Amino acid sequence: MVTCYNFGAMPSHFVTCLPAQVEREAMDRRATSPCFLCGLDTMEGMTPPVEQLAVETVSQPGSGLVQIDLTPRKPAAKPAWLKAKAPMGETFHNLKKMARELNLHTVCESAQCPNIGECWNQKSATFMMLGNLCTRRCGFCAVPKGRPEPIDFDEPRRVAYAVAQLGLAHAVVTSVNRDDDNVGSARAFVSVIEEIRMQAPGCRVEVLTPDFQGNEEALRLVVAARPEILNHNIETVPRLYRVAKSGGRYEKSLRFLQHAKELAAEMFSDRNGDQIVTKTGIIVGMGEEMHELLAVFRDLADRKVDILTIGQYLRPSRDHLPMARYYTPEEFAFLKHEAVGMGFKHVESGPLVRSSYHAQEQAESTGLAVKIQR
Repeated sequence: MVTCYNFGAMPSHFVTCLPAQVEREAMDRRATSPCFLCGLDTMEGMTPPVEQLAVETVSQPGSGLVQIDLTPRKPAAKPAWLKAKAPMGETFHNLKKMARELNLHTVCESAQCPNIGECWNQKSATFMMLGNLCTRRCGFCAVPKGRPEPIDFDEPRRVAYAVAQLGLAHAVVTSVNRDDDNVGSARAFVSVIEEIRMQAPGCRVEVLTPDFQGNEEALRLVVAARPEILNHNIETVPRLYRVAKSGGRYEKSLRFLQHAKELAAEMFSDRNGDQIVTKTGIIVGMGEEMHELLAVFRDLADRKVDILTIGQYLRPSRDHLPMARYYTPEEFAFLKHEAVGMGFKHVESGPLVRSSYHAQEQAESTGLAVKIQR
């Protein structure tokens, strides 16, 4: 603990400390910080976090003391390219009312998606099953964490009913992580695929699943149900997994995406090459380097992933990982150009892009997610 001397003649937001003590405290703080532990010991050349304290030192001549300004810094304004329309309108409120009446959750709300106004007004929503409490504590995610209730196996029927009522041509269904019951989680995904096909014939189904902790039976169940698109997000670069994706492993997610293709080829013989369309997403701005992103893209391309989404990380609250910087539209364009060159069938890259943003357009643009003859 640093001994500070607060002089009454000075403004209340200044404290005066001995220089050696300030240095010792800074070293202690650095040695125990998550950024130091994961190798982020410098932010040189990066945009600073949006919200932080302004810490400025001013030496007191002849006193051997240092004056530190702890005035809270005003949050920097978001760049113009990150501004989205506020959610409003009759369609938005009707969809919200229906979700409440059916006791359904959407990732749009739970994850604080910036595109909720645009998507909901177009009758497009991503339903989130298996409750609203996640068993993992990923540093970037706004979905609530805690001990979940037992799996509600009637939920798939209600999701399918909502899909039918909305008249969706492309439905996206995701879930929280349920590490307490991986096979049960997979069975819920199978049920929702089957229910949507019964209640909304002709609707494409995209599922965004957890990694099921690498459980082979769980993945087999989902692949056997033949969703038109199987999505599992890689989220970030390997170096940041420990602080960003608690409970996840980079190699496990890569294996999930690769094995899904292998299982589909093993199970189905009526389509050549693309027995299942795989998709993944990554968020940028948590401290990764450009060369690390390109290395991840190459790993994904080597595993024949078809669709890649790239979007900006936006810190949900002060309890989440700090944002390192904003990527510019030009940088997103560069990332898309590089990824397309590696062989992805479709790349959606932009500041407001999320995994299910314009999901229908993504599927249609690839020409891959055609209706399967069952």
